[in-house]
Amino acid sequence: MNPYENLPPKAFWKTAVANKSMFDMSDFWDPKFHIGRNENVVTFGSCFAQHIGNALKNNGFNWISNESPPCGLSEENCKKFNYNVFSARTGNIYTTSLLKQWTEWALEKAPVPEEIWVENGRYFDPFRPNIEPNGFESLKEVKTSQLETIAAFRTSIKNARYFVFTLGLTESWVNSEFGYEYPMCPGTVAGKFDETKHTFINQQFSKILENLSSAVKLMKEVNPGIKFILTVSPVPLTATKSGRHVAVATMASKSILRAVADQMATNRANVDYFPSYEIINSPIFRGSFFEPNQRSVNPHGVNFVMSQFFSCLETKFGKYAKVESRKKTAAADFCEEALLEAFSK
Repeated sequence: MNPYENLPPKAFWKTAVANKSMFDMSDFWDPKFHIGRNENVVTFGSCFAQHIGNALKNNGFNWISNESPPCGLSEENCKKFNYNVFSARTGNIYTTSLLKQWTEWALEKAPVPEEIWVENGRYFDPFRPNIEPNGFESLKEVKTSQLETIAAFRTSIKNARYFVFTLGLTESWVNSEFGYEYPMCPGTVAGKFDETKHTFINQQFSKILENLSSAVKLMKEVNPGIKFILTVSPVPLTATKSGRHVAVATMASKSILRAVADQMATNRANVDYFPSYEIINSPIFRGSFFEPNQRSVNPHGVNFVMSQFFSCLETKFGKYAKVESRKKTAAADFCEEALLEAFSK
């Protein structure tokens, strides 16, 4: 008798992988939480978080958007102006430090910076540089919109039963004078780069974990029952300032983020981890879930990942009642980081 003799088939490569078609593989996730259809779920983070929100909504779960678009805005323009992409109009939150920053603003633990970018008579929010593709008409409009989103993010924290967050990057840009972080390097999507005050930081494991832990703690203080589901974005970096080859930088970044998520999920009863990163990137799937550019996740990959999400919940907790399926929304990413491709030679 040895400790391996009574393990289930999923514990062995031969029975879980080698003896199966890649599309017959299952049991990737052992969920901690039974997500009820009527329980509020919010999603934020890197690009891939959009797909989780869409899938929850399309499968009859109570995905919440706390910042509604103007009446009559078309679905195409909702996407263009970043409505109903995440649960508030934050744009992509790529790092755990940005998550902490948004949380501190929402819960009034830190002041919102006054910095606004002006280009050709249009005004841009440095912390959501692409939510208005052509910029805002006035400084007042920027600040009003910014406060609306912060209020929506606050509502998301206070009313959520489940907070889904996708970790995306370790690389970040900060204002060295005041210490706050931008979601993108100034001068890429909007703004002007100033080497005297815009500093690149490639965050390390300990700081990423500390920031995520702080954000979770702050949210629990105002919503003691909140639970977290972490994922890691499977999307490779568009560009890297680390000095490494972009493939090496991607592997380093995702490995660090995956380790942080593992620490959180292993050590905290109110945090779980869903392996979308592993499903898309594992060699067992032979890169079949990527578009020809080897970066964008194709709709088949998104659908397979989300089918695993729901099937694993049902395996653990039982079948959900049938609901009328909703109209599927487009699977295209709204991903500011991808705009960095414009700077490649």
